[in-house]
Amino acid sequence: MMESIFVLWYIQIMAENKGKILGILLAAFSIFVWGITFVSTKYLLGDFSSLEILTFRFITAYAGLWIIHPKFVKIELADNILFFLAALSGVVLYQLSENIAIYFTNASNVSVIVSICPLFTAILSQIFLKEKHLSLWFIIGFVVSIVGVALVCFNGSTSLELSPKGDLLALAAAVCWGFYSLLVSLINRKLYDPICATRRLFFFALLIMIPLTLMGWLLETHCENSSDFVRSLFFSFDKSLNAARFSNIWNVLNLLFLGIVASGICFTTWNKACQITGTVKISCMIYLIPVVTILFAFFFLGEKITVLGGIGAAVTIAGLFISEVKS
Repeated sequence: MMESIFVLWYIQIMAENKGKILGILLAAFSIFVWGITFVSTKYLLGDFSSLEILTFRFITAYAGLWIIHPKFVKIELADNILFFLAALSGVVLYQLSENIAIYFTNASNVSVIVSICPLFTAILSQIFLKEKHLSLWFIIGFVVSIVGVALVCFNGSTSLELSPKGDLLALAAAVCWGFYSLLVSLINRKLYDPICATRRLFFFALLIMIPLTLMGWLLETHCENSSDFVRSLFFSFDKSLNAARFSNIWNVLNLLFLGIVASGICFTTWNKACQITGTVKISCMIYLIPVVTILFAFFFLGEKITVLGGIGAAVTIAGLFISEVKS
């Protein structure tokens, strides 16, 4: 009798939490893949500019989503504004800032700094959606995380002289993701098909990339003696150069991975996880991205884990967890 009651209770609990478990699994898949993208992008930066990687990634993602789900869904005209702003903040500005940041610093640094984006998500949700997330623990965790980010930025430097370009761009990327998460919360309330909604995001992202690509081509043809930052925005249409770059199978595989898996599939699974579990709640899993990135960067890129950098990463992640403590 007791065994039957226990089985019925277990089945009821599993049924009630089935949706939450699915949301966590979808988010975990996205987090694991996104942790590897920092390493993949760092590899591609040997042959491509940050803007070129982003453009090819979006084209591949958009085409891949049509192949995976060749279904058209009508989007309300007013909702296109939300999709455009989400594409601008979370797809174009976030990814471009992140890619350029990786150009100036190592992949591990960027992943740790970007991992604080859930804090900005909670702050913006409090301001614009009137969701109550800010508490004393949240503020303490935020301060601890900022201290950890500062340690990561120094990363074992004895002279304490920062090269702020990459670190500030990574921080800007985290803020952009906060706005993207806010907009995704509003889009999810419309209950659009997740794949079609993600495809619409990349459609607007490609529209935004057209003028950026033309600007990159003009920079590439007219700015020979330019800074590293400007060169990160180059875009080349040179046939011989592109033939050489795309003849490298690892370049092709990394671009396909970034486009189809990391962008097309993972943006879909992440948005679905946010719809199931809640944007702010599921965003805490972003804290695990640095762990994946640091390990892959160590084994595949040979990036050293310094003592100060390791302490900074640990402090940052600890602060993020502290911010999640309930009263």
